[in-house]
Amino acid sequence: MVPASDAVLMSKCGVLEGAPWYLFLTNCEVKIQKNRILLSLGLLAALSVGLIWFGLSQEVSPDSNAAPVSQAVPPTPVSQEETPDPADWRLCLVNPWHPLPEGYQPQLTQVENGHQVDSRCAADLEAMLADCRAAGHAPLLCSSYRTQEKQTQLYNNLVQKQIARGNSRSEAMAKAAKEVAVPGTSEHQLGLAVDIVDTQNQVLNRAQEDTAVQQWLMEHCWEYGFILRYPPDKEEKTGIIYEPWHYRYVGREYAQAIRQSGLCLEEFLQR
Repeated sequence: MVPASDAVLMSKCGVLEGAPWYLFLTNCEVKIQKNRILLSLGLLAALSVGLIWFGLSQEVSPDSNAAPVSQAVPPTPVSQEETPDPADWRLCLVNPWHPLPEGYQPQLTQVENGHQVDSRCAADLEAMLADCRAAGHAPLLCSSYRTQEKQTQLYNNLVQKQIARGNSRSEAMAKAAKEVAVPGTSEHQLGLAVDIVDTQNQVLNRAQEDTAVQQWLMEHCWEYGFILRYPPDKEEKTGIIYEPWHYRYVGREYAQAIRQSGLCLEEFLQR
């Protein structure tokens, strides 16, 4: 006979009264193993749900200190009332009345087509050209930093052309100076100025303003720290004719301020 307590246990394990004792042990072990398996599966399921919830919460709540990958850092605005610092290298004024600082020699970096510019503006220039091309246009960098010798050669060549047109030498020099700066007074010698044309029209004339490249550059150059240096109707202030291909680096903050003011660089510095 099986004791009453054992009979209850055997019935819970699915063993009929009177069955051999080893069936009792076997069925109980099976029950225990099943319970253990069910418990383990339950714990694994709970752990999986917890991990999934944690991962989703991390995606929904990113690090607030991380900068957006696709957004460019906007320039720090320059107040319209703020007086520009003429000692700032980005605002170095070079024109017929303000020659290049004595002994000035920029640190140069080579960009495309063998051209060189001041190292401090190289990255912004390359980004501007790349984005212009990404917009479907074909800009061509045709002039950048010039040595004193190169500037002298360009100026003298134009003087000779003016003389060949019947001008006196003094007249030729004055007319040439409005198109090619007198050596020592050219922004190209700063390494901060570039001439950019559309590959569909590589002639440096007023028609450049109607090309797709110039339309894009005039609209977006300030975003990269550049300004159209010699705008229309500013010849008396700049000493140079309107050049819709000549861009000067002044930094993003100042480029934005100059664009908003509608002033040329000379006027901006004289506020």
